[in-house]
Amino acid sequence: MQLRPVDVVDDISAEDFKKNYYYPMRPLVIKNLAKSWPAYQKWNWDYFKGLVGDQKVALYNNVKSDAYTPINTADDYKTFGEYIDMIKQGPAAWRIFLFNIFDHAPELINDFTWPEELMKGFVKKYPMLFTGGQTSITHMHFDIDVSHILHTQFSGRKRVLLFPNEEQYKLYRKPFEVLSLADFSNYYDAENSKIDYEKFPALRNAKGYDLILDHGDTLFMPAGYWHHMEYLDSGFAMSLRALQPSLSGKLNGVWKLFGMRGIDTLMKKTIPHPWYNWKKKRIFENADKTLQ
Repeated sequence: MQLRPVDVVDDISAEDFKKNYYYPMRPLVIKNLAKSWPAYQKWNWDYFKGLVGDQKVALYNNVKSDAYTPINTADDYKTFGEYIDMIKQGPAAWRIFLFNIFDHAPELINDFTWPEELMKGFVKKYPMLFTGGQTSITHMHFDIDVSHILHTQFSGRKRVLLFPNEEQYKLYRKPFEVLSLADFSNYYDAENSKIDYEKFPALRNAKGYDLILDHGDTLFMPAGYWHHMEYLDSGFAMSLRALQPSLSGKLNGVWKLFGMRGIDTLMKKTIPHPWYNWKKKRIFENADKTLQ
């Protein structure tokens, strides 16, 4: 893989952000965007446990989903309080994603502000909390609604691998899915990396970004960006989503969310083996074209 660092700024004007990152679709880390929010000092494990510790949550492990697994199938369930107790004890490869904590504790909405000076179109009903124990992994994918994301890390450190959407075939994207067939686990550790360049040679040509998010850092991920995340420490982050301003961008998100995913789910249920075989053939055909 051909990786470079993401630009990092302490602060940025709306004009510079739109000109140099939003419109060109380039990622950026903003160090101070969230530091004026009450959430920056206020949000921690004990605070959340007191608010929503009794809420049942879906947990996900580090095992990559196979060809026959419906998307977003949980691996276990616990209360949020039980989960917090577990990951505070040390490495625990369990994560929660798309947890709308604000449904259960709406007062948390007052702890941050929507940065509408940077972009419009925020989906304000769905700010999402993402949590993970140390060593947990979010495998390579892009968000199915194809929204712009402001992802703020509130606790712990997280390592992030990013690729623009046009690199999808070099990443061995599964047709009708938002996932990569390849495993990027420990990509930054030569001795323990699971990347198989012999099986997936096009990965060598994929051009992307590598970064680490610390407490308070906000990552701007342009719409459609592929991302793989590994929790270096137990921690949590919040994503604020903004729809693309163009009609074509919005329609693309609607198609992937309802059309593409619906077709894939139906085919997995009705003809799983032929569907998988067709997909696998197409994955490698598309990757081979990038090598030629």
